[in-house]
Amino acid sequence: MTTIDIIYRFNPQEATIRPLPLDCDTALGRLVHGNKSFAALVDHVKDQSGIQQVIPVDPSDLGLLPGGPETAKQRPFAAILGCSDARVPIELIFNEGPNDLFVIRVAGNGLGTEVLGSLKYAVENLGGSLKLIVVLGHSGCGALTTAVDVFLNPGDYLPLAAKHSLRNILDRLLLVVQSSARKLAATFGPDVVRDPGYRKALTEASIVTNAALAAYSIQQEFGSSAPGELQTVYGVYLLETREVWAPRPGAVDAIGLAAAPHDLSGFIELGEAIVQSRRIASYLNQEKSRSTTGSP
Repeated sequence: MTTIDIIYRFNPQEATIRPLPLDCDTALGRLVHGNKSFAALVDHVKDQSGIQQVIPVDPSDLGLLPGGPETAKQRPFAAILGCSDARVPIELIFNEGPNDLFVIRVAGNGLGTEVLGSLKYAVENLGGSLKLIVVLGHSGCGALTTAVDVFLNPGDYLPLAAKHSLRNILDRLLLVVQSSARKLAATFGPDVVRDPGYRKALTEASIVTNAALAAYSIQQEFGSSAPGELQTVYGVYLLETREVWAPRPGAVDAIGLAAAPHDLSGFIELGEAIVQSRRIASYLNQEKSRSTTGSP
């Protein structure tokens, strides 16, 4: 049976394992490369056995050097806002270890008060090492799926009327779903809502839009108060391929992370890139084919 060993290894004789990225471009490249390495590792299960990947860990991050745990200081190079979904282990999918990432997780990777407060702390107190803020959505997000179902069947909102905490999450997401629905209709025509794959296409388009909007909102929230070298990007972790996908104008099927739009025209271009991507269009095309041929 094929096995994969993902090993976090520290050597007490080595005070520094991997240098911290010196700028946002280097930080972005490290995350993108780390995710590609993770995705490739799992893909190799099909044709190799005994696969092993070692992630070096600085012993000082675990308090294993003289002085003990109190000498370990936070030094993450990226802050990542992700979803609470247990299928998205953020450090693992970026091939990072302890103290590399400042991770915040909340359903639907939304920007509530606590999330913004946590990011503000990171920006103001970890500026010496922090180079990047990432908003990471993921395919099949339960929060966005629920928002899409409520959008398509407004009666489903009634059971949530007395659940204020859930409504706070859902209400923010409904705006994103509505915007994505308009873009799909403008691209594929109003009859797209009758397509058997419409629900899935709308959900996945909304997931990308939600991540990009959150990244944009973070930029606007911090504005000039953020260090000049700090960049905000977005992406969507695909459960089926373990890659991070981020459609953008000029590269609708791009793998990696993308910079957040800077204005309304940027969001219009992003919306067009999302619906023109093979991923979104394929849900409609595949379902049409299945309904015509009777294939499972």
